[in-house]
Amino acid sequence: MALVIEVKVVPSSGRNKWVLETNGTLKCFLKSQPERGRANQELLKLIAKVAGVPMNDVYLLSGDKQKNKRVKIDSQLSYEQFLARIGIEHQTSVF
Repeated sequence: MALVIEVKVVPSSGRNKWVLETNGTLKCFLKSQPERGRANQELLKLIAKVAGVPMNDVYLLSGDKQKNKRVKIDSQLSYEQFLARIGIEHQTSVF
């Protein structure tokens, strides 16, 4: 089973940080500059580390040259579990 996530990347931010915006967009701040695939590689490394999978189980599906990216993770991890691992609680319903 695979998990596909959509991430908006902010390269050259000087820090690594994950944020879930109020509109539901997952945003990742990266240290690397968007040159020669460096930011993409950093994103894939971060995701592999969070998901607890080898780097070759994380694939960039789309957005190679754009800020909005789709990433596939070959893992049994759910989206909610992924968010929990990066320290974000995702509320799916209103009380």
